[in-house]
Amino acid sequence: MEKNSKNPLKSILTIVISLAFAGFFLWFALKGLDFKVIQKSIERANYTWVFIAGIFGLLAYWLRAIRWNILLEPMGYKISNANAFWTISFGYLMNLTIPRSGELARSTALYGVEDVPVDKSFGTIILERVVDLICMIGFLGLTIIFKYDAILSFYDIATGQKEEKVKVEHGFFEKFLMKIGIVDFTAFYFYMKISLFLLAIVGLIILFKYKKDKLIGFAKGILQGLTTIFKLRQKGKFILYTIGIWICYFLAAYLVCFSLPETSDFTIGDGFFIITVGTFGMIVPASGGIGAFNLAMKYGFMALFISAGKNAVTGGEMGLIYSFISLPLQFLLTIITGLLSIPALARARNKNVVKKEFTE
Repeated sequence: MEKNSKNPLKSILTIVISLAFAGFFLWFALKGLDFKVIQKSIERANYTWVFIAGIFGLLAYWLRAIRWNILLEPMGYKISNANAFWTISFGYLMNLTIPRSGELARSTALYGVEDVPVDKSFGTIILERVVDLICMIGFLGLTIIFKYDAILSFYDIATGQKEEKVKVEHGFFEKFLMKIGIVDFTAFYFYMKISLFLLAIVGLIILFKYKKDKLIGFAKGILQGLTTIFKLRQKGKFILYTIGIWICYFLAAYLVCFSLPETSDFTIGDGFFIITVGTFGMIVPASGGIGAFNLAMKYGFMALFISAGKNAVTGGEMGLIYSFISLPLQFLLTIITGLLSIPALARARNKNVVKKEFTE
């Protein structure tokens, strides 16, 4: 945290790059779109289903807070579920500003209200991400079982192999590359990935050389947090809460489909596909998933419509309409709970300070 405060230029640069990603993907998703179609569909959407989806999204926050308490318990920390909820909310809010900053902000906030060392709580957060990845792989497996054709169509669309069918055009960056004489995009992207990988390796070596002791100490704390999975006293509850969290995520994504007449007949298998594709979109380091999520939904719904023998262009429009309902819903939950977390955490921090002064 100190490093960010001493080097605001780094934070500003991160935000600018994140917004640039968001702007590029959003532009790519919206090009050639008839905005009147989106406006009419959004106006006639049934927002009762959106409200119910929002309730499940909020419930996922609370279940995650309780599960976090279970992870911290083996290390001797019993925290308030309310404080866990508010720190999680605060972390999600920070992710809207600087992508991936929420995890550290969450650990730091918890230290302020519960005195849990940052490295140890951060280790449990990494463990949560590992568990989430396993659950996501589970959803991918269900998607392969129920929507294999849609996955193939999505891959073809995303890689441009169905350009003539769905009228996917070259993006601004690819047009720029063509102007400077680069036409083999496959080779270009391959060498770009190799270069970025090598730069990352060099950066890690330099970082380890000058911050060796701090990194080792921090890694030990993280390792202790990660190993709590083997010391859980309430393994059954941990599994049940994990299942509950992902059921809530699934319903929060799937129920939005019922708000639109064109997607109200989507099956549970379609829901598996939507949450899987949506997660891929949110992985991109764009601010709040803006643009990347919209594009993922556009391609995803195109794939669903193609696999069902329907018009791909209509599917792309419906995917964007879905994203313009689902993503603002996520933003609304994040902003409301995040803003409420600031005074809640401030009060909890003051109580913690008074408590320590009294015991001393």
